[in-house]
Amino acid sequence: MTTLKKVFVMMSHNVQISGRKISQTEPPFVIAELSGNHNQSLDLALKMVEAAAQAGVDAIKLQTYIAETMTLDCELDDFQILSDNNLWKGNSLYNLYEKAHTPWDWHQTLFNKAKSLGLIAFSSPFDISAVEFLETLDVPCYKIASFENNDIPLIKRIAETGKPVIMSTGMASLTEISEAVDCLKNNGCSELILLKCTSAYPASPAHANLKTIKHLRETFKCEIGISDHTLGIGVALAGVALGASVIEKHFVLSRDAGGVDAAFSLEPEELKLLVNESKAAALAVGQVLYGGTCSERDSKKYRRSIYISQNIKKGDVLTNKNLQVIRPALGLAPKFHTLVLGQRIIKDTVKGTPLSWDLLKNE
Repeated sequence: MTTLKKVFVMMSHNVQISGRKISQTEPPFVIAELSGNHNQSLDLALKMVEAAAQAGVDAIKLQTYIAETMTLDCELDDFQILSDNNLWKGNSLYNLYEKAHTPWDWHQTLFNKAKSLGLIAFSSPFDISAVEFLETLDVPCYKIASFENNDIPLIKRIAETGKPVIMSTGMASLTEISEAVDCLKNNGCSELILLKCTSAYPASPAHANLKTIKHLRETFKCEIGISDHTLGIGVALAGVALGASVIEKHFVLSRDAGGVDAAFSLEPEELKLLVNESKAAALAVGQVLYGGTCSERDSKKYRRSIYISQNIKKGDVLTNKNLQVIRPALGLAPKFHTLVLGQRIIKDTVKGTPLSWDLLKNE
């Protein structure tokens, strides 16, 4: 392993991955997570990359591990998934990871395919050997998964690459996040994105707690996104409205066809909808503004104002019978209605004339 000098760096708000700027002033950076939904078929994985590109995402992400680097092949209960509400109940950890892992000899092929389609391609390494392997492929950035955000040795090695880091915060306390961020900063990482994440599969919107996005941004002074395991796209869009500049979603060609994460993954049309609607959501956030936008300029004509509602003669007194507050807004503002009642008109005026000060006798 290459040993780099330990160095403290300041985090930058300007994150760029392969030339793509990531910030709240840009459209959300959408990542399609392939995970193990390829069902150990390289052909299927390549089709997933193609479909993700057609949906308009910015990046695809793999997971780099083998079962032996994740857990032990052990029959003790500690290594079995026994919970009734767990999507993968009945598997041992080892068997699950054996089934879900992406073969390492696929990585270059999948990365090349993604790049040929204009996508950024990277991965989540789950141990240091995976980092060393991904470095040989010259990945542009790294993702730290929620379950590894307390693995300080792994985080240190990733930081030492000097590449941008995206880290999920699922399950981590504020103290644990601070420890991980400090490790990244102290070992060469200057570009960091934290992802608000609820590590349940699928996750409930009730447990998303998206207000944390603002708190993370204020606390760690870096870009914030969302790694979303809920069904549908509503939570992700809400995250954008609350300041998320990155969206990560698991992806599958067909939930009906299965896949280890298929139950909480988006299908191609849903992913395309997410891409389009997240851009709209980001634009809609806008800025603090009152008084109407340029697009409302023409509409202002159709607000209300004071109009002459009957033909009247010079000297007539203005009353509720010959005045009316109506649309359009070419006369005096409605707030002057009480003030002009009882005043005299200075010339003959026809019904439908907007009331103006120069029609009134100065009394």
